[in-house]
Amino acid sequence: MSAASNLLSFPAPLDAPQSLVEKYRPARIQDFAGIATVKETMLRFVEQPRKSAWMFVGESGTGKSTMANLVAELIDAQLTFVPSQECTVDRLRWVVQICRSYPMSGQRFNLVLVDEADLMSKAARDYLLSTLDNLPPDCIFIFTCNDMSSFEARFLSRTRILKFGNYRIQEEAADLLTRVWESEQPGKVAPNLARIVKDAKGNIRAALMALEMELMLA
Repeated sequence: MSAASNLLSFPAPLDAPQSLVEKYRPARIQDFAGIATVKETMLRFVEQPRKSAWMFVGESGTGKSTMANLVAELIDAQLTFVPSQECTVDRLRWVVQICRSYPMSGQRFNLVLVDEADLMSKAARDYLLSTLDNLPPDCIFIFTCNDMSSFEARFLSRTRILKFGNYRIQEEAADLLTRVWESEQPGKVAPNLARIVKDAKGNIRAALMALEMELMLA
């Protein structure tokens, strides 16, 4: 018996349906629920992008990482994602070295997204201080966090702070869920969408996941 015959054979997987979070991810800055000041600021920024550092702060599910990814797409930047558990001095040194060269894929900008930056070590933050003072040309850093209280003032002073708050997010999130339900289940009576939004406490991701459960039972 050949070695190949000992391998298990599985049928080719079918394309898995998208989750609502993926399917209805904002394609434009205007499509985000709430966060009016953030949207206005980022709309102006993508018109005239430049090297800069940003701190996106707000509760989970308010669109911080999604906004950063969309900005990278809209300005045609090479995106480097650095999750908090990999945000070491060595990794950051490598990222900065890449940014000081050029975008590997030929774009004009490098955009570095450091997610959950409040979990960075002190060594990583200290290393970034001099980097943020002298960013490589056409380099953009975006840090996301739920809370800024653990950051020193000298770090925050080197970033442009945008707060992803809940103002008007309840109303606009309910409108979003209405559009989603009407698209997914046209003609069927919707569940209490306002209640879903209220229970999610402004977390759009959580609201969409809850609606997905309702769709499974519809």
